[in-house]
Amino acid sequence: MNNKESIKAIPSNRLQYFPVMMFAIVMGLSGLSLVFKKLGEVLHFPTIIGSVFGLITTIIFFLILGNYLLKLFKYKEEVVEEITHPIRVNFFAAISISTLILSIFYRHTFDDLSQIFFIVGAILHIILTFYTMKFWINNNFELHHSNPAWFIPIVGNLIVPIAGKGFIDDSVLYFYFSIGIFFWVILFSIILNRIIFHKQFAAKFMPTLFILIAPPAIGFISYMKFTEGLDFFAHILYSLGLFFTILVFTMYKNYMNIKFFISWWAFTFPMAAITLATILMFQLTHLNFYAVLSYVLATMTTIIVCLVAKETIYHMLKKEICIMD
Repeated sequence: MNNKESIKAIPSNRLQYFPVMMFAIVMGLSGLSLVFKKLGEVLHFPTIIGSVFGLITTIIFFLILGNYLLKLFKYKEEVVEEITHPIRVNFFAAISISTLILSIFYRHTFDDLSQIFFIVGAILHIILTFYTMKFWINNNFELHHSNPAWFIPIVGNLIVPIAGKGFIDDSVLYFYFSIGIFFWVILFSIILNRIIFHKQFAAKFMPTLFILIAPPAIGFISYMKFTEGLDFFAHILYSLGLFFTILVFTMYKNYMNIKFFISWWAFTFPMAAITLATILMFQLTHLNFYAVLSYVLATMTTIIVCLVAKETIYHMLKKEICIMD
């Protein structure tokens, strides 16, 4: 088969290859929206920026959701292939996580909308958690299939108490929190074993190392929903989040000169998570160190989101996204 025949053999409809990983974009943008909103509430940052970002993120969420639902309707077999893929299956939880983060964003401004987002997000996430874990148990995985993206369906359980406090009884929120904290430790052991003793990640998964930041950072914010004031465990969670943030930045050479993949959005939400955790630390301690660190992390998060967004738009215009792998 010559080159022209090969090109003709590839379907031209890019909707068929619209990846579920696109929802990671919403996670990153909604995380940044929350950062700007909290900066406005706590550190006197202009509130309009967070509001505009939140509105844009909501529109993008529904655009991506609409496209993926259309893909489900027109190319069901492609969706089935993704949800039975050893790596991509974990990104389906990004749908429910995006919904939960939007619930947090609209809390205290549009409570009814926030509650709808929470109910949909919480129900969908527990369904996806059970499906993903059942998928892990019922299939024979190779160690090279493990990567930090496995944290996505687990971390989402830690977001539920943040979004759901006041909407539902605390016993339900403890249920979600317990799942997230317990399996974070289990999965971290698996991932660390793979990183140290086995073959390194493929280049396109290197940015997912940033996901290591999210469980302790989100866990800290979630834990503070159940307690009054900082305690020893809260300090452990925040300190671990800060440690992993420093660690991934000391490994900056690992991210240099790698080809762009949509998985680059893995940089964004964990950075927003540790920024939000730091803003909360300032609220709780009133130490200027955390105020300064909040601005530093917010600046870094904003730069990272802008750079990844620029690369995403550039490669979309070049039609290098939503193509067959």
